[in-house]
Amino acid sequence: MTASSTRRTTVARNRTAAFGAIAVAGALILTGCGDQTDKGGDSGSSSSSSAPLAGKLPADIRKAGVIKVGSDIAYPPVEYMQSGKAVGVDPDIADALGKQLGVRFDFQNGKFDQLIVGLQANRFNVIMSAMNDTKDRQNGIDSDTGKKVGNGVDFVDYFTAGTSILVQKGNPKGIKSLDDLCGKVVALQKGTTSEGIAKAQSQKCTKDGNKAIDLQTFDTDPEALLRLKQGASVADLNDFPVAAYNAKTSGGGKDFEVVGEQIEAGPYGIAVSKENTQLRDAIQAAMAAIVKSGEYQKILEKWNVTQGAVTEAKINGGS
Repeated sequence: MTASSTRRTTVARNRTAAFGAIAVAGALILTGCGDQTDKGGDSGSSSSSSAPLAGKLPADIRKAGVIKVGSDIAYPPVEYMQSGKAVGVDPDIADALGKQLGVRFDFQNGKFDQLIVGLQANRFNVIMSAMNDTKDRQNGIDSDTGKKVGNGVDFVDYFTAGTSILVQKGNPKGIKSLDDLCGKVVALQKGTTSEGIAKAQSQKCTKDGNKAIDLQTFDTDPEALLRLKQGASVADLNDFPVAAYNAKTSGGGKDFEVVGEQIEAGPYGIAVSKENTQLRDAIQAAMAAIVKSGEYQKILEKWNVTQGAVTEAKINGGS
């Protein structure tokens, strides 16, 4: 997810069709979960005494045995709720990191556009929510106004993806690219890179003498998907893995399809406060370890997202 530079080329998703239907039809239920905490996660269950990189963690986190993770847990297959527990690409990667560090990663649900605020208020230690690593986020810049609104965050990059255009199955409106969205209703999640892309395209539309995009934003992605399914919008802009997953699973693959090429592919990052460089470096070391061991690749294979793999855990590699 991103707020001005995005979520990816051709990755098949193969989770259950049943959840795809829930992700769309259950939008209001997921929205209502905004401040719930996943109590049942078993991420990072290894004890610190046996974990190879436990000594790299800050002492307070090592003592607590838990890293609190802010996440918008309504974004399958990257993260979503199943039987009261966060599951998906991010929770699995977090589990692998936890085994290296000897701590449990505890996913806490919240609205995407409030996650950085929550991190800076110390409500959690990191953000792991398909969040794009961008210079604006690194520097605390509001992408809409260009003004500095905070200290910014550091990122440990762990995946690469771009934005895709999701339309109704059969593409009844003939959408092929961003230019085809001028003057039309587009629904998407607020605070994401996709929103930034849509706003920039809308400006391009008017500059070229066309009507602006009628942009409708929602707290969660399932709400935007529901609008598209109902025909109240012509498209949803979404990170590629998520768009492809919904195209494959929602309505048994009969609701949506992905059109056009990926837009502005870039890295997802685990966000950490700039004041907490020790935690950032510990996570980077753990990420490097699971890439080297092959555990990272196995996780991506499980979720059919191997085309987004990184080969090294860069810090602030986004542009």
